[in-house]
Amino acid sequence: MRTLVTAKQMKAVDAHTIHTIGIPSMVLMERAALWVAEEAEALAGQRDAVWAVCGTGNNGADGVAAARMLYLKGYQACIYVVGNLEKGTEEFKAQVSIARRLGMEVRPWTGAADGECSLLIDAVFGVGLSRPIEGEYRQCMEMLSGKRIPHTIAVDVPSGIHGDTGAVMGIALKADVTVTFGWEKTGTALYPGREYAGRVKVCDIGFPETALGAVAEAEEGCGYAFTYGPEDLALIPGRPAYSNKGTFGKVLIAAGSRNMCGAAYLSALAAYRTGAGLVKLLTVEENRQILQERLPEAIIVTYTADQLVSGREEFKRMIEEQMNWADVVVLGPGLGSEPYVEYLVEDILTSAFVPVIIDADGLNAIAGHPYLTTYYTENIIITPHLGEMARLTGEGIDAIKENLAGAALEYAGRYGITCVLKDAATVAAGKDGTLYINSSGNSAMAKAGSGDVLTGIIAGLAAIGMEEEQAALMGVYLHGRAGDAAARQTGQHSLLASDLAHAIGRAMEPAME
Repeated sequence: MRTLVTAKQMKAVDAHTIHTIGIPSMVLMERAALWVAEEAEALAGQRDAVWAVCGTGNNGADGVAAARMLYLKGYQACIYVVGNLEKGTEEFKAQVSIARRLGMEVRPWTGAADGECSLLIDAVFGVGLSRPIEGEYRQCMEMLSGKRIPHTIAVDVPSGIHGDTGAVMGIALKADVTVTFGWEKTGTALYPGREYAGRVKVCDIGFPETALGAVAEAEEGCGYAFTYGPEDLALIPGRPAYSNKGTFGKVLIAAGSRNMCGAAYLSALAAYRTGAGLVKLLTVEENRQILQERLPEAIIVTYTADQLVSGREEFKRMIEEQMNWADVVVLGPGLGSEPYVEYLVEDILTSAFVPVIIDADGLNAIAGHPYLTTYYTENIIITPHLGEMARLTGEGIDAIKENLAGAALEYAGRYGITCVLKDAATVAAGKDGTLYINSSGNSAMAKAGSGDVLTGIIAGLAAIGMEEEQAALMGVYLHGRAGDAAARQTGQHSLLASDLAHAIGRAMEPAME
């Protein structure tokens, strides 16, 4: 598990380390610069022109120090400054003074306009950027963006990327590698910041782990985001030798509409592949034959739309019976938008005493009939994509994308549920403020049916014994790992959702090839 921090949290950790623990800022800065210089040495030769383009804050001071270290090793390193040097931080002024006393020139950024370089150290802005870039800073970054620079190293975060949300603040510089300090920032874990950051290298410069706890304790509600790694697969419950199919849980999947059974099949297949002992499909009668042929392992229970509307009380009793059977429920994949779907969703939610994962048309029914949110309980997991989230909240898709984590946290907190908000970097928020940002997966997974596989994985994990919130977080990570494993087999363009489901077993192995 890796901790991710926001800009505010990182500033607080930095202040605690310097002012409370007593580690001088210049010591931290020298260690940061050493990591940046080391990465530069791996990418550039001594005859290559290396530019450190620096703002006048402490991020710029890191860049100045890194350029000085390279200069002392014989590299053709130059320092260019954007902003008023005289208004820089004390640390920035000190680093400039050191560089000058060693014979380095410190020039205005405009001096680089007609030159060429092989490696750029981007130290214009750090994590503190909070408003769109304008004026000479924008002009400088436009100039740099227009050059064909072979390699770019960003210091802490790529300049122009919001340290919390990953948003581009008007303009941003793309890096091949981002050297960040202490802990990765949420802005480079979320898109588009993740794409701009390139490879992120997290470096220890002396921040003590105790600083994280001290900041969290001092600032109420200061929870840290996190992401999973292969070592966290150990959280998945094992399979006891003395067991039977009932040991590993029963999953009920209410999915599919007339002649549209693909979503039901994929969700059920994924639940089985993840380890569920029994999977039952609750679907319309028209889907019975094809589902029995495609997935004979599944139990099939069917209904007709007429039954649901005309025999409502009898249908409710049937739903209650199925809910009493289930250990976990999936509600929504491929249900369609017929009027009866509202009643189906209501009957399941009012009968639920087990975790319920709501996706796709289940969410659309709730968006169309907001009273259904009154049936939310703490064991509800929702898995909307951006369009579904927009319908649920009334917010525009662009506004949600601008602060993906914030949107998930707000909805989860408002209703006391778990919200998995799907995007290129999916986030999952718990009712108590837990925030998970996923680091697995790839663009090959952007195919029809991928979300249905995710609901099945989450259901399978809940069925084998994971608590619902943890099942949601691990399900997102496992889903991405399955996508990575499948893409290696099929290629980026050819992956199908069924390939994802079949790759789940490999994804659950820590040493996945």
